Amino acid sequence: MPDRTPLSVKYGKWAVVTGSTDGIGKEYAKELAKRGLNIVLISRTIEKLNKIATEIVQEFNVEVKVIQADFSKGQIVFDHITKELDDIEIGILINNVGMQYLYPMYMTEVPESTVWDLVNVNVGATTHMTKLVLPGMQKRKRGAIVNVSSSAELQPMPLLAVYAATKSYIKSFTEALRIEYEEDNITVQHLFPLFVNTKMNAFSYRLQETTLFVPDAKTYATNAVNTLGMVNHSTGYWAHGIQHFFMRLPPVWIRTLVGEFMTHSFRSDYFSKKGLKVE
Repeated sequence: MPDRTPLSVKYGKWAVVTGSTDGIGKEYAKELAKRGLNIVLISRTIEKLNKIATEIVQEFNVEVKVIQADFSKGQIVFDHITKELDDIEIGILINNVGMQYLYPMYMTEVPESTVWDLVNVNVGATTHMTKLVLPGMQKRKRGAIVNVSSSAELQPMPLLAVYAATKSYIKSFTEALRIEYEEDNITVQHLFPLFVNTKMNAFSYRLQETTLFVPDAKTYATNAVNTLGMVNHSTGYWAHGIQHFFMRLPPVWIRTLVGEFMTHSFRSDYFSKKGLKVE
């Protein structure tokens, strides 16, 4: 029988969501609030944070706290986050914040600042936020950590090399943590969505059209929350699960070639949109 225990009872009354003012993060926060959890929103733009907080309070009548933090700044932001979360018993952490290339690029084209931002946001934020909440969860012997990765982890991705590599880190990190803390009754879930219609994929018009296999963020988040506590490793969305099954059939070298074809195609979309010649 599926576990029907409310998330707030099973894990705790407060959930922290990073990257929570757009896309999957925003809709995931709303879905948790719909289920009665109080929400801590963490993102870099205070105006957006306040707007989403007001929406959640008015729609779901739960408590909401906002923390402004730019994870691209690295370790320096965590002193502030730690102080802001000091008196809150965090039951669920959604490590959603992520950064993508502006468009698919060769490594020599990627700005140095973008390389460091990708590492700080995609790797550093998930790692440090997890380390921050684990002691409290361990003490209370309950909690859930959801690390949002990407299907880009399934194989190397030429022209998105750094991005895909950071997502492979998230997978490895999550799987190891689950074993480390299984005796403390802490759920550690790995989500790896395929394409979702969000701003992160704005480099291609084909990824800005909602379809069965490219859901909008609300559809994805609703499905993904339903998997929490049910499975440890999931795409988070049933149609992505079908795609994932077939994607994993070929060997990695073939998947890599397919990935290269796809990223070149998206690169062409971006240059065409800008009225530029593909380089």
